[in-house]
Amino acid sequence: MISRIDLRGDTLPEGGALRALLPRAEFDVEAALEKVRPICEDVRHRGAEAVLSWGEKFGDGRPASLRVPAEALHRALDELDPAVRAALEESIRRARLVHRDQRRTDTTTQVVPGGTVTEKWVPVGRVGLYVPGGLSVYPSSVVMNVVPAQEAGVDGIAVASPAQAAFGGLPHPTILAACALLGVDEVYAAGGAQAVAMFAYGVPGPDGCRSVDLVTGPGNIYVAAAKRLLKGVIGIDAEAGPTEIAVLADAAADPVHVAADLISQAEHDPMAAAVLVTDSAELADAVERELAPQVDASKHAEERIRPALAGRQSAIVLVASLDDGVRVVDTYAAEHLEIQTADAAAVAARVRNAGAIFVGPYAPVSLGDYAAGSNHVLPTGGCACHSSGLSVQSFLRGIHVVDYTRDALAEVAHHVVTLAEAEDLPAHGAALKARFGWKVPQK
Repeated sequence: MISRIDLRGDTLPEGGALRALLPRAEFDVEAALEKVRPICEDVRHRGAEAVLSWGEKFGDGRPASLRVPAEALHRALDELDPAVRAALEESIRRARLVHRDQRRTDTTTQVVPGGTVTEKWVPVGRVGLYVPGGLSVYPSSVVMNVVPAQEAGVDGIAVASPAQAAFGGLPHPTILAACALLGVDEVYAAGGAQAVAMFAYGVPGPDGCRSVDLVTGPGNIYVAAAKRLLKGVIGIDAEAGPTEIAVLADAAADPVHVAADLISQAEHDPMAAAVLVTDSAELADAVERELAPQVDASKHAEERIRPALAGRQSAIVLVASLDDGVRVVDTYAAEHLEIQTADAAAVAARVRNAGAIFVGPYAPVSLGDYAAGSNHVLPTGGCACHSSGLSVQSFLRGIHVVDYTRDALAEVAHHVVTLAEAEDLPAHGAALKARFGWKVPQK
């Protein structure tokens, strides 16, 4: 059901050599670029009609209007299962607690008397938040995108989610209810590359969408390709690939928990990655024994879980020591990393590369997906070695405000002129000389 990679022999290789030994899903965004390019160009030229027709072509259904009517949002919230509403409200409450504490404060540094630099934090003006459809329904992704944008102070928030033929061409009602619960009334029945292009270029019309400054949120390979193609027209958070979990565990871990957590990620998609890294062959054997009955009892066993666990992206990786295990998970740089070891907090403190770290037996990834308060929009495909998950910071820009008096400029002017001339940019120096009668005070 799941393959094994044995790294217990020789000394672990470094860097790219070690990465090449580890499992990873194939996710060729570059190849998808040529498929999304004509879609994005069509949206650029034909606007809303192109968004609607491409959605219809891909089986999403055709809504009566691109923008979801306000009454549909209100109705979805009114008809939402009370238990689901209560769970979403608690998820929102916890996410607000965490993300509110991420707010930045302006900082002023006095460099010299009369010379200051202030770092001012300004929210992005308008954002487009993408919520995927596909195999599952993700109201939690509405929460994870909207809450940090709101806490950052973004004024214009628009959400796009694929139209669903089963719901009259509207996005799934639970998605709409989550938007209503968060006070977001600008929602579009649009998915895939065409939704990203809609956000990037804007589409005119009474039910159209104004262009945005930034697009965030996970999606399939075509959403990722459209983000890559349109980066520069818009800012993006990341090119999200298939979801992944890595579990670093030793003999102290409960194989029932480990197997359940691997399955929980495999449930997302046949391309989802589930990786166990352990120095205990006994635990590896026990987890394998646990996988079979748990998969058999799972709802999505055949179409998602079994293909995900059997794919090249999933494996049990055996290492000689926990130290080697830390090196492996740091090299893998998982979207979600669970630490299930005897001293989980101390081991977690040693990890440098992960989208999010879940410490001990009572912090499973599922908690982070919904109600830990953390954000579940995280870097995938090894990008956690250089990128962070979605946060309030994702929606803010730091602007340096430079304020110098005449005396403060005079004090440093000769250094500026010297450096300008060293770079063969004499006009830079002349800009200072002009302020002092073409003569720079000398020290």
